[in-house]
Amino acid sequence: MILSEIIGRVGVIRLNRPEVMNALCDRLMADLGAQLLAYDADPAVGAMVITGSDKAFAAGADIKEMKDRTFPETLLHDFIAPWETILQVKKPVIAAVAGVALGGGCELAMMTDFILAADNAKFGQPEINLGVIPGAGGTQRLTRALGKARSMEMILTGRLMGAEEALAAHLVARVVPLADLQAEALKTAEKIASLSPVAVQMAKKAVNLAFESHLSEGVRSERVLFLSLFGTKHQQEGMAAFVEKRKARFE
Repeated sequence: MILSEIIGRVGVIRLNRPEVMNALCDRLMADLGAQLLAYDADPAVGAMVITGSDKAFAAGADIKEMKDRTFPETLLHDFIAPWETILQVKKPVIAAVAGVALGGGCELAMMTDFILAADNAKFGQPEINLGVIPGAGGTQRLTRALGKARSMEMILTGRLMGAEEALAAHLVARVVPLADLQAEALKTAEKIASLSPVAVQMAKKAVNLAFESHLSEGVRSERVLFLSLFGTKHQQEGMAAFVEKRKARFE
């Protein structure tokens, strides 16, 4: 249900259930989590890209799989928990989104470190139409990106948001033509992978702290991470290369 390959120093994962627009079922999410952890442990991989098809990143969770579950069953066996494997990954993960990213698909994209969107991308949390609400962080991450008013309106009405509106609302980092999406995602991930892996992972951790802690706590944690990099050979190489006006070589 996923296709994976390493291109340069980038681990690429393509969601692959075209018959149901990449609906996210238990098996797909387990496979995705396992592949993310494998790339995270592979020193040949410096960054990752998750993508889908031109028509669908993921149309949501698999409703047929969910519809007969009961509250006691879901309470004892939290089927959403495996989705959060992505949050354990230390290396940067980019979502390259074309077509629809709805419900769980939007939530998965928001769990990545940032989203590159094709100009045909559409985002939304339409769970309200099914008599439920987002359950994989949608109410929280969408609100942090869009603010209360716009996220409340989208979640309460199920309205979809196009790529340009998503860019203006800070949900996505950039919008590119559909034909250029995969190449641009690889180029961006390869740039990240070419840098100091220690600094990259600490930068990711520090930025995430901004959303998960108070300002003063986040600044203190950032300072510790910053100062700790002065104990690495990458800091020595990076600054020496700058002074010597040459390209840094991060081993």
